[in-house]
Amino acid sequence: MTLLQSSILIYTDGACTGNPGPGGWACIVSLPDGAVHELGGGVKETTNNRMEMAAAIRALAMLEPKEATPIVLYTDSSYVIKGITQWIWGWRSRGWKSADGKDVANRELWEELLRQVTRLKPSNVEWRYVRGHSGYAGNERCDEIAVSFAKNKPEQLYVGPRAGYFIDLSELPDAEPVPENKKPSGTGSNTSSGSKGGGGGPTTYLSYHNGVLQRHKTWAECERRVKGQSGAKFKKAKSPSEEREILTGWGLDPQTRID
Repeated sequence: MTLLQSSILIYTDGACTGNPGPGGWACIVSLPDGAVHELGGGVKETTNNRMEMAAAIRALAMLEPKEATPIVLYTDSSYVIKGITQWIWGWRSRGWKSADGKDVANRELWEELLRQVTRLKPSNVEWRYVRGHSGYAGNERCDEIAVSFAKNKPEQLYVGPRAGYFIDLSELPDAEPVPENKKPSGTGSNTSSGSKGGGGGPTTYLSYHNGVLQRHKTWAECERRVKGQSGAKFKKAKSPSEEREILTGWGLDPQTRID
C-alpha cells in the first residue's frame, strides 16, 4: 500500500508581498479515499510566517479522521516545523515568553496550530521539510496558489478525485533535514526566521505530453509546458541514469530521444 493510499498527504505554503504586506496561503490535502482538496486564501496585511502557519492550520482543520491515520505534511517553512515540534514547548512553559522574556510573536496562531494537532489525536502529524522551488508538484502548486491570493488574483481551486487532478502527487520529496536557522526572539513579525530553503535544485526536469518528450533546465520552463495540460507527465531527474529510470516508469524506451 502506498503513502497516498494509507495516509493523509498535505502540502502547504505561504506567500507575502512586502513582508509585511498582502499575503496568501495555500494547501493541498490528499485523502486516503482518493479525494484531493485545494484550499487557499488571502490577507491584506500580514507576514510570510503567518501565512505559512495559516496554511498548516487550515489544512489540519478540515480533517476529521474516523480512526488513527498517519498525516504527512510537507512545508518549506523551517519556522513552522521547528516551532511546532521544538520551540513551542519552551514558550508555553514560560507563559508564552521567549528565553529572553519577550512576548512570542504569532502566539494566537501557535496556540491554534497546537490545538489542531492535539484535536487529531490519535492521528499523528509527521512534519517533513521540502526545499522551496525544487520541482515537486505539490509544493510548486501550493506556491502558485498562495502567490495568486497574495496578488488578489486567486487561482481556481481543485476539489475532486486524485485520478482527475492535473498534477502528480505520487512523487514525494526526498528526505531533507530542516535547515538550521536562528531561533526567533519572540517579538515582531519574525520575517528573518529563514522560512524558505535555498540551494540548488534537480539537474533536469522531464516533461511528456502529446507524444513529445522534452528536457528542461528549470522548473519554471517545465511548468509552462505542463500546466493545465490533461495527461501531461513531468518529473525531476538528478542524473542521466535517473532520466532513464523515469522513461522506463512512463512506459517509454529509456533510449528515447529527449528534445
